[in-house]
Amino acid sequence: MKIQKLFQKTRFGIFALFGLIVLSTSILCIYTVDTQLSAEYETNTRNIAKTIADASVDILLNRNLATLQSMIDQFVEIQGIRYIYITSESGEYLAHTFVPGIPEQVRASDPSSTEPVERSIPGMGDFVEVGSPILAGVAGTVHVGMDLDLVALKIQRAIGQQVILICIFLVVGVLASIWFVNLAAKPLGGLLAFAVDVAGDREPDRSRDDELLARDDEVGDLARLFRYVSERGSGSKGPGATPGQAG
Repeated sequence: MKIQKLFQKTRFGIFALFGLIVLSTSILCIYTVDTQLSAEYETNTRNIAKTIADASVDILLNRNLATLQSMIDQFVEIQGIRYIYITSESGEYLAHTFVPGIPEQVRASDPSSTEPVERSIPGMGDFVEVGSPILAGVAGTVHVGMDLDLVALKIQRAIGQQVILICIFLVVGVLASIWFVNLAAKPLGGLLAFAVDVAGDREPDRSRDDELLARDDEVGDLARLFRYVSERGSGSKGPGATPGQAG
């Protein structure tokens, strides 16, 4: 005999608990991965901008713009870097990697600013642009654009792997909890069947009853109590036990 209703709230509580754990863990994972990867890419972009700025000093002093263009063309091959441009202290564009020309969104910005700025360029995508001054801004500024689409893809992959792992734990945990609940419900089902047999004076299942009566837990105590009450009740119904019987 199966026990269904007794553990309904227990099963619901287990599902709700695992669901809450998965939801909270996923939110924390998404926030952590997003924050850390975004910060890491922005830091790397800043370092690249500073490296270019440091390497550009001698080149700018010699006004060797061809060498400057060749250098930034090499740096733009780094994954995640989509464009680089260098401006002079007066705002003149000395070198850039835009093809065929500098977008209007870039031209409209402050060429001497080094603060991170999010920029959307039609036909290219969304970017975070950081800058680094050359000789404290006296010789100009280096601007590097980081591709946000690539960063978002990296974040999605990292988060996806974490969420898949969490979902596996969820499924395994729920299945294991169902198995444990059924494991606890099985002896209760046997006890219920034993009580029904005792109450109905039906032929008992000896192997099942012996197993129940041999248990040293609460189920065994209840089974022995049911048998005791049953035997005592049967004894009180014997001949001559009815009060008021004629002598």
